[in-house]
Amino acid sequence: MKKVEHALEVLMFNSRWLLAPFYIGLVVGIAMLLVKFVQEFFHILPHIFDSTESEVVLAILTLVDMSLVANLLIIIIFSGYENFVSKIDTANHEDRPEWMGKVDFSGLKVKLIASIVAISAIELLKAFVNVAAYTTEQLAWKVGIHAVLISSGVLFALMDKIAEATAHGKGGRH
Repeated sequence: MKKVEHALEVLMFNSRWLLAPFYIGLVVGIAMLLVKFVQEFFHILPHIFDSTESEVVLAILTLVDMSLVANLLIIIIFSGYENFVSKIDTANHEDRPEWMGKVDFSGLKVKLIASIVAISAIELLKAFVNVAAYTTEQLAWKVGIHAVLISSGVLFALMDKIAEATAHGKGGRH
């Protein structure tokens, strides 16, 4: 029976590698986002001198939005892979991000919601810059969704702070 138990444990432990294709898919997602980023960049470039200021701001905000999504994907890829699959051996590469390998699941949640709030803020700013293109109801929905995202972020951070304080109060055990 002990052999069966050990075999099951080995199978479950090795099943973490089933997550690797998800992270590879997210890397491909960043490449797809890069294609759209370059496409948008070269779409606005020839029209830069005959575009209005608000059109240029909207185009730049779109590029910023895509950049934030790409950053979010990198955070998810690095943190998720290192937390759930395997450590990434970069041999102390000089360009290794300082946070890499230090973001646990709790930190990942907070970074994720913060990135989503930032992306939502960019979308809201784009709507305000181009306010004529939206109805009052559409703007209200955008503001409402953004407020919910902010509230969720604050609640996530508060829950983590409470959990951390509780863990420290019990001798550091989780």
